[in-house]
Amino acid sequence: MQSRRTTLRGPDYFETRYAASPDPWRVASSDYEAGKYAATLAALPAARYAAALDVGCAIGVFTRDLAARCDHLVGIDSSPTAVAAAVARCHDLPHVTLAVMQVPQQWPEGCFDLIVLSEILYYLSDHDLTALARRVEASLAPGGTLLLVHWTGSDTGDSAGDSAVAVFEAALGTAAQEVHRGRTADYRLDVLARAAD
Repeated sequence: MQSRRTTLRGPDYFETRYAASPDPWRVASSDYEAGKYAATLAALPAARYAAALDVGCAIGVFTRDLAARCDHLVGIDSSPTAVAAAVARCHDLPHVTLAVMQVPQQWPEGCFDLIVLSEILYYLSDHDLTALARRVEASLAPGGTLLLVHWTGSDTGDSAGDSAVAVFEAALGTAAQEVHRGRTADYRLDVLARAAD
C-alpha cells in the first residue's frame, strides 16, 4: 500500500503554517496553483452552479475565481487564520459564505450541485475519508458535480494523492460516477457526477 498520512492533520498544524507565512502553499503566487486553478475551472461541466461548496478554501484565491460561476458559494477551512484571509479577499462578494469547519466532523447544511475537494484528501485518515464520502453523498444534489484535485508528487516516491483518492472513491461507491479524469506531471483532476433523479 502506498504510504500516506494515517491521521487527520488538525487545525493546529495549519495554524502553525499560517503563523509562519500568510500564504504557506503560495496559492496566490505560484504558477503551479494558477495553472491548476485554471484547469479546474475549465473542467467544470456546467457554466453555472446554484449552490457550490469549496472544501479547504484556504485563503480564498480559488474560492474567489469559482464564485464567478456560482449563485451561492460556501467555502470552509479548518484554519481560522486562513478563513479570515478568505473573508478579506472575498469581502465584496455577498453570495460567498466562509466558515471555519473541520471535515468530516463538521459540515455545512444544505444541498450542493457542486462540491470541490482540492488538496485535502491526503490529510485524512482512511476512516475520515469514508466519513467524508458519506457527507458528500448526503449533500450532493441529483445531477450534481463532484470535483477532486490533488497533487500526485511525494517525497517518498509514493503518491499520497493517488492513494487517498482511491480510498475516497471506493467509499463513495456508486453515489457518483467518474465522467472525466485528467492528469499532469504534478496533479490529478477527477470529475464525478451524481445521477439525476
